[in-house]
Amino acid sequence: QYLVQGLAAGSFYALAALGLAVIFGVVGEVNFAHGACYMLGAVISAVLLDTLGLGFWAALVVVPVIMFGAGLVLERLLVRRLAQLDPLYNFLLTFGLTVLLVDLVKRRYGVSGLPYTRPEALTGQLVVGGLRLPIYQVFVLGFTLLICAGVYLLLSRTRIGMIVRAATERPELAGALGVD
Repeated sequence: QYLVQGLAAGSFYALAALGLAVIFGVVGEVNFAHGACYMLGAVISAVLLDTLGLGFWAALVVVPVIMFGAGLVLERLLVRRLAQLDPLYNFLLTFGLTVLLVDLVKRRYGVSGLPYTRPEALTGQLVVGGLRLPIYQVFVLGFTLLICAGVYLLLSRTRIGMIVRAATERPELAGALGVD
């Protein structure tokens, strides 16, 4: 039981680490604002639930799209402009974004967690043998494994993955082929 609970808790870290690894692999810069963006996604989920009544399942689809768009805008407008300079500039930019995002959220919502009701399907416990496992934690663990497998398959078995790998491993050769 404790093993599943620990794995479920670690799943949140695994998703954050997966995002960091993909961003570092693609952009070649460490994004110190990644954790703050992760937090912002959770806050947006809670706000959408509170203001629009957007449920858990819809937020599971909508919020990653919103955060992808926000990340794309940040990369195009800020990070990319500093890519040719000393990496310290990107560090300072993303560190500054972290401080800004965290302080804006603290100012508006405080430092305590925002309430978010779980869907009925994820409440209760699953009994396996003599173990009583919370359904929510089993879902988190399964969802994380699904996302990790999906990213692996995307990067290793698709044309997009081939382009990403080429651009990260041999950027000069990929650039010569028209991939930027």
